[in-house]
Amino acid sequence: MARQYPLGRVRNIGIMAHIDAGKTTCTERILFFTGKSHKLGEVHDGTAVMDWMPQEQERGITITSAATTCDWNGHQINIIDTPGHVDFTAEVERSLRVLDGAIALFCAVGGVEPQSETVWRQAEKYEVPRIAFVNKMDRVGADFLAVVGQIQNELGSNAVPLTLPIGAEKDFCGIIDLVAQCAVYYDDDDRGRTFREEPIPAALRAEASRWRHFLIEKAAEADARLLEKFCGDEEISAAELKAAVRAATHARRICPVLCGSAFKNKGVQRLLDAVVDYLPSPVDLPPVIGASPQGNPLERIPKDDGQLAALAFKVMSDKHVGKLIFTRVYSGTLRAGTYVLNSTKGRRQRVGRLMRMHANHREMVDALYSGEIGAVIGLGDTVTGDSICCEEHPIILEAIEFPAPVLSIAVRSAAGGEDEKLTEALRRLAEEDPTFIVTTDAETEETIISGMGELHLEIITDRLRREFGVQVAAGAPQVAYRETLTSEVEINEKYKKQTGGHGQYAHIVMTLEPLEPGQGFEFVNKIKSGAIPREYIPAIEKGIVEAMRKGVWAGFPVVDIRVTVIDGSYHEVDSSELAFRTCASIAFKKAFLQDSPELLEPVMELNVIAPEEHAGAITGNICFRRGRIASMDRRGGDVEITAFCPLANMFGYATELRNMTQGRATFTLHFERYEAVPFTIAEEIIAARKEAAARRTGGRRRLGARA
Repeated sequence: MARQYPLGRVRNIGIMAHIDAGKTTCTERILFFTGKSHKLGEVHDGTAVMDWMPQEQERGITITSAATTCDWNGHQINIIDTPGHVDFTAEVERSLRVLDGAIALFCAVGGVEPQSETVWRQAEKYEVPRIAFVNKMDRVGADFLAVVGQIQNELGSNAVPLTLPIGAEKDFCGIIDLVAQCAVYYDDDDRGRTFREEPIPAALRAEASRWRHFLIEKAAEADARLLEKFCGDEEISAAELKAAVRAATHARRICPVLCGSAFKNKGVQRLLDAVVDYLPSPVDLPPVIGASPQGNPLERIPKDDGQLAALAFKVMSDKHVGKLIFTRVYSGTLRAGTYVLNSTKGRRQRVGRLMRMHANHREMVDALYSGEIGAVIGLGDTVTGDSICCEEHPIILEAIEFPAPVLSIAVRSAAGGEDEKLTEALRRLAEEDPTFIVTTDAETEETIISGMGELHLEIITDRLRREFGVQVAAGAPQVAYRETLTSEVEINEKYKKQTGGHGQYAHIVMTLEPLEPGQGFEFVNKIKSGAIPREYIPAIEKGIVEAMRKGVWAGFPVVDIRVTVIDGSYHEVDSSELAFRTCASIAFKKAFLQDSPELLEPVMELNVIAPEEHAGAITGNICFRRGRIASMDRRGGDVEITAFCPLANMFGYATELRNMTQGRATFTLHFERYEAVPFTIAEEIIAARKEAAARRTGGRRRLGARA
């Protein structure tokens, strides 16, 4: 099948915003007005086409970015509807990496909200040109110009209105098009499909003239010819103004702003016109930059007969077709049945089937052309961020950077015999989502899953149950506590055992003393005159290490201790390596409990960056978590707080910090050192551990009895 539209008539756009700004509703209207769907889907009743996952329909939020394609005025528009919740910011990140332009949605009441700032920074990072759409002009409290001011002041953008609202709240009835210089009214009886253009109402002409003057002034700053006409008070046509606004938008010198109400079907057609008129096609942007396998810089120009260069930006598991690889083709043509090179991994792979996506529906195609976005079946070894190219001309495109996970929980299969099934399901989910990490704690033998927040991990566990049929029990992971001594102690231990024939005999005198935090374990041999033969010394060390590993006081590993063997004796017949290893283990345990043992806990360094007005709440919360504030520094309008907090008290901190700061704070957490646990808390930890051990022992006894 040949390309339907020339490359210059292709638009790859994303819709991004804070949660509940109306992204999915706006996308549903775009699909309706372009004829892609013939029924208006609504988020609130779970019928939105783009929110196809059961979890999305139940919660009324977007969780995963969904792709679709539609046609408008002789142009092909490839759209990715992205989530607004901060837990799923990775979906926005990878979408913006492969898009040419974006629509930034803002609520006419809420304006610039916390996640608006996040997605705006992500778009800046990838240098994506944007147009803004102020949605929900029909809501109580809607204020278009206030939102324009917020975009200018809080986001630092050169926001320039292209439309003005006619009325607001319940009186919102249409828009003024400043480029075409007309008023546009929509027919409510026809769901906004038909509209009429009329002269601008007399009461609004002065304001419209002022804002059109502002629009021309801003556009003229990027167009010398337009500036000359503007300074000479010459008439500027709509075509000239459009061309200047388009060039300034591509250069990211201005951000055109439109308004409307997607739910009331007003302003969406003008938004589609703006996508076609002002956002770039692949040929309007610079060539994509990459590198050869040897590290030499390369570039690819978007053309169908060029050398193939594509980027895998999303992986999705499908129970019917297996692994879907969402791909953006930057240059060349990706054809079904051909062989390509995964240059990131250096592997040759065969392209199976190719599809254009419409949410969870698919359209089979023979090829994906330059500038197009689609899904590939057959690239089994490909993951997010891998480059796909022709074997003769390899190129590695810039990979996608994702934020590190901030929250972890321990999971296990609730039903017996499903451990392998759980492991496979977690592996497939981790392939899909680069911000979902699965690890195994070598010490506690727990499976730990990490993600971007509580909602993120809640969705993961829900998908494990629904899609993979694995019943999962989840809880906070165990904290890796440690034990140590507080003073020096000496032990004289003799081990004798007679069992008929050769017995067992070992005699050890040794001292235990604490070391500085972080120094680990030190073994010193001070045996003189052969009191203990040299060949038995390694066995003594092994016995001590074995006792340290299992713990003595609370069952946690022992650290930061020096053991010095100073004397002992042996029997020529009954002594053996086993006897000395056993004696050393018994001696260590007795000596450890003679002293005042101490429980140590991991202490983390916490760095929080947040608006200054939230500093008091954040520091108070840190102190509540047994944390110590180390420093507070100002960074512009923000404050940076450094503190040291016990890991045991940091579970759930990410969600609490977001609630305290409306999502405006960021934090990092990394291990610093081990510190002593307060005695009263240590007693509670030990009691809980002994109770858990008793339950496990009782469970094993009952299981044995049934067997």
